[in-house]
Amino acid sequence: MDNTEYGIVYAVHIITVQFGSVVSKVCECLLRRGPLSSRDISRLAESEISHNQVKDILYLLIQHNCVQAFSIEPPDGSESKAVVQYLVLFNNILHRVRYNKFSRVVNEELGRECGIVLDGLLSNGRLTLGQLIERDRDSEKIGEIVIRGSLQKLVAAHFVERIPSPEPVLGNKEQEPAKKKGSKAAKILKEPETLEERVLEAAIPVEAIRFPHVFVQDSNSSIADNDSNADNDSNADNDSNITEGKRKERDVDLSDPSNEVIWRPNFEEFIRRLRHKACVEIVKERRDEGCAIVLRAMLEVGRSQEKKVKTDKSVPMSVGSIYEEVITTIPGRTMLQERVEACLDQLSATSSYLPAFVIEVDGSYIVDFKAIISIAQKDEIEAVVMRRYGKEAFRMFRYLTMEGRFVETDRIADAALTEKKDTPQILLKMWQDGYLHMQKFAVTGGTGYTPPFLLWKVNKLIVTRQMLDEMYHASLNLSLRLTHELESEKELLLLSNKKDVVLEGAYEERLIKIKAKRLLLSSTRFRLDDALMLFANF
Repeated sequence: MDNTEYGIVYAVHIITVQFGSVVSKVCECLLRRGPLSSRDISRLAESEISHNQVKDILYLLIQHNCVQAFSIEPPDGSESKAVVQYLVLFNNILHRVRYNKFSRVVNEELGRECGIVLDGLLSNGRLTLGQLIERDRDSEKIGEIVIRGSLQKLVAAHFVERIPSPEPVLGNKEQEPAKKKGSKAAKILKEPETLEERVLEAAIPVEAIRFPHVFVQDSNSSIADNDSNADNDSNADNDSNITEGKRKERDVDLSDPSNEVIWRPNFEEFIRRLRHKACVEIVKERRDEGCAIVLRAMLEVGRSQEKKVKTDKSVPMSVGSIYEEVITTIPGRTMLQERVEACLDQLSATSSYLPAFVIEVDGSYIVDFKAIISIAQKDEIEAVVMRRYGKEAFRMFRYLTMEGRFVETDRIADAALTEKKDTPQILLKMWQDGYLHMQKFAVTGGTGYTPPFLLWKVNKLIVTRQMLDEMYHASLNLSLRLTHELESEKELLLLSNKKDVVLEGAYEERLIKIKAKRLLLSSTRFRLDDALMLFANF
């Protein structure tokens, strides 16, 4: 889905707050115009920024995972060189306000030490092991051994990854042979839909290099390994040397602080975990605690097989594998297999108001992510319609959502139990705000003027885009208000951080008030971002 207008404004605001207005000018130029070369940016950016400044800003944004460089192969026979272009990563910019959520995921699953290492990567974008150790000496002081072990855990859990290729080269699409219509290869291999997907696919290394086997050697084992490697190398042929080289590329030894492998947070994995957590909460609200426990176990079993975040369905899972995972959790230890099977039957059942959250196929069970997320999205949209337009509009909107087709005005009035004279005005209001799709049909053949025949439909893509834009707008307003409140009391907040200063009287009351405002605005934006991810990321 393309970025909306307020989505772009919100992303530019995030960059402005964290990096300044000059950096945000470059970012806005890329967001509005698409991928550009550095010279094009310096020419098109709405500010007098030199080419050298543009390059420095691009390096900064790349360091913080907000921009990806790439180039496209020139056509065959062309003497021109491939020009490096820069693609802004819109989602990664928005992820910058979710760092607290990412840290909480790691702290809950892997512990505080892993959270500290992750925080270093989140705040600096990309770091080597040596830089993580150097940073620790200046701040947390958890120790080199703990940092190595924590990094090992983070990579194994896919929360941290090796950085992508700095400048992937894309093939020229005009030169690629067209696939035969209906061919087997065309059905199996689906081309990425957007340039961003093509660039990211080309930049991200294969799984074994992206998440290498990370280990820590002690000095004794290292010496022994070196001796044995020397003996083996003297007798090895060329093929074995190539295999060994590939294995060393996949393995990373953290016992050497000078190791130059650069690491960064893997946002994809964090969004996957937050998506799973949201699915469990949705099922818990609409079914019960037992069904939520079983679904959480299914997500754990199938997570390693998910190739992308927005996958519609999980891999098939047997009852046995699901039950084995259930009993490893604290809330599921007392559950019998019969109870797990009953929960699976409940999750597989459909009703007039709930779809099946799990699909049963030949004794195996598949999680239907799309059905779970769609229910939550529908509830969010209907809640907005109820607040904004009232109960009658809510009934009309729900009826049109269930029908999924164009329906005439009178039939909507009958189904929603509303006055026929009021129905067109309510429908028109929702149409004007982008929540309905309308078609007009002129009536001919009669004498005199006959008003056009109106048909109405809920277009989910249009409504989703409208909801997203409104949520970006609301997030922007909350962030602007929070920035304004903190800036207006900047001196007081700085004064309160000094250890030898005690605030009393009116100053203390002002401090309490500004902290309460900060908490309210931050928590509101936090909850709004949960709803935003439901439409944009899940």
